Amino acid sequence: MLYKQYLEKIKDLLARVEETQGENIQKAAALVAEAIKGGGLLHVFGCGHSQMYAMEVFYRAGGLVPVNAILTPALSLEPTAPLSTFAERQLGLAKAILDNEDVSPGDVMLIASTSARNAVPIEMAMEAKKRGMKVITLLSEEFARSVTSRHPSGKKTYDFADVVLDNCGVAGDAIMEIEGLETRFGPTSSVIGFAILQAVVVEAISLLVQEGIQPPIWVSSNLDKGDAINKGYIEEYRKRIRCL
Repeated sequence: MLYKQYLEKIKDLLARVEETQGENIQKAAALVAEAIKGGGLLHVFGCGHSQMYAMEVFYRAGGLVPVNAILTPALSLEPTAPLSTFAERQLGLAKAILDNEDVSPGDVMLIASTSARNAVPIEMAMEAKKRGMKVITLLSEEFARSVTSRHPSGKKTYDFADVVLDNCGVAGDAIMEIEGLETRFGPTSSVIGFAILQAVVVEAISLLVQEGIQPPIWVSSNLDKGDAINKGYIEEYRKRIRCL
């Protein structure tokens, strides 16, 4: 049964992340904690399927409140997936997107781009650095090193990052093979990437609590007390976080 092989490979990747990325997870968490301690935000950005990383840590039960998901319709899979692919390669778009967000020096920008090669995530990293933010990038080192940049500078997202988080995936993302099928299948970046991001969040919360700070945390709206608690957070942050 191939699904068991896939799940074993996922377990192996999670173990590799724990073994190789622990220090970087701690560094990323320290940046996030420092930003929140200073009243700043964690901004999360991605294109196409990578928008899911922003959704995963935004307005999330058990997650940090001061998280801004940068969600741009043209970069999502709706209205069409090919439009998203086209859009993420366009020069100048990242600046226009960031101009519409409430960002400040001392904030943290986390950019998810498995290949690290496309123009919009690269320029988002560039713009974030110009505006005094710390930059974290989530990628596959193997994938990113195996492809050329699609930006005129020849740079990739990791060239502007203060911390690089490696999802330990393969080039092309798909990890499974089967006799009779030439194309590899079974992507890993999402499930591993979500685990990495949540690891950063829980570590950041731990660091804040150790300093005597009670970070604001979303409560499930399906708990009886959730709506009342979350309403206060929404009122406090909605002027700074566009999707609230």
